Amino acid sequence: MAIYELRTYTATVGKMSEIVALYQTLGWPALSKHPDRLCGYFTGDIGAINQIIHLWKFNDDADRRSFWTAVFADPEFMAFAKQLRPLLQLQENKLMLAAPWGPQV
Repeated sequence: MAIYELRTYTATVGKMSEIVALYQTLGWPALSKHPDRLCGYFTGDIGAINQIIHLWKFNDDADRRSFWTAVFADPEFMAFAKQLRPLLQLQENKLMLAAPWGPQV
């Protein structure tokens, strides 16, 4: 059964443009080398204006763990993460299962 991981990063106020630039130049190029598990990246518009939200879909927990193990072993991704982490205030992760009704993405 597929599992979804919802990651929400709350940025330090005033640092969002720096974070966006980091993702564009370092983060996305590093992540895009790995298997495509990303459903989408989003930024808050109203309310959570200092947040980056991303949703990932994995075949199962073993697939999820294997994916993140490979990403965290990637020197290019870790160089990005080293610059990103000081700009963040909070990281929240949620693991979810699709409801048995409605669209299955």
